[in-house]
Amino acid sequence: MDLLDSPRLALITGAVEGGIGFRVAQRLAAEGARLALVDINADAITETARKLAAETGIDVRGFAADIADPSSIEALAKAVNDTMGPVEILINCAAIVSDKLFLESDFSDWARMTQICLYGPMNLIKAFAPAMVERQFGRIICLASDSARLGQARLSYYAAAKAGVIALCKSVAQEFGPASVTVNVVSPGATNTALRQAREASLLAQMGPENYEKRQKKVVKMYPLRRIGDPDDIASMVAYIASDRASWVTGQVVSVNGGFAMP
Repeated sequence: MDLLDSPRLALITGAVEGGIGFRVAQRLAAEGARLALVDINADAITETARKLAAETGIDVRGFAADIADPSSIEALAKAVNDTMGPVEILINCAAIVSDKLFLESDFSDWARMTQICLYGPMNLIKAFAPAMVERQFGRIICLASDSARLGQARLSYYAAAKAGVIALCKSVAQEFGPASVTVNVVSPGATNTALRQAREASLLAQMGPENYEKRQKKVVKMYPLRRIGDPDDIASMVAYIASDRASWVTGQVVSVNGGFAMP
């Protein structure tokens, strides 16, 4: 088995079908990991877990939680530990995106973004890292965005929250390293997820088909590989970092972006 010598328990947030988290779950299931899938939508995550368990024969269970709420994450940690055991691989995929000019946004926009995209990973790391440190093994992987590394118009406070995630992971990687707990960031470029598709549909409605098509051509030309990313592209990198093959990789930000940015 490529992933690890024995089946590890991986907890993945934002894991409902249609997103990067779900593709990560599929990849880790194929490599033998047991899975705790987390989303705020209880019905959706329960069904996703049921289907993936039936398809793979792996122990997959769904848990509903609000990652922005520390008490919800405390309850999640207890439920997962009581029913599946200690989490050894933590993968933070849950996020929201808001497409607004900064001057059109307000505090409520910033607060919601920060609560989910920055405080969410903080809450999860706080809840699950102590057991990893105690057991002297762990993998923590957070998804960020190349908008956090370069800046991007209309994504200012999303980029700011994700930049916070990068700083957080680099810092705790230094703290957790002596316990053989690695902490890394995977930073995707534009990826064809359900979240992006919803955003694109909104842009199409606003711009009209002709202007939207022109925009799409410009976007693709920004990528040397001349395509938008697929969730599988991101899942492959996450699976590598979660594996024993990456035991000497920590505190890193790995862009998976088709060459969009080469920092």
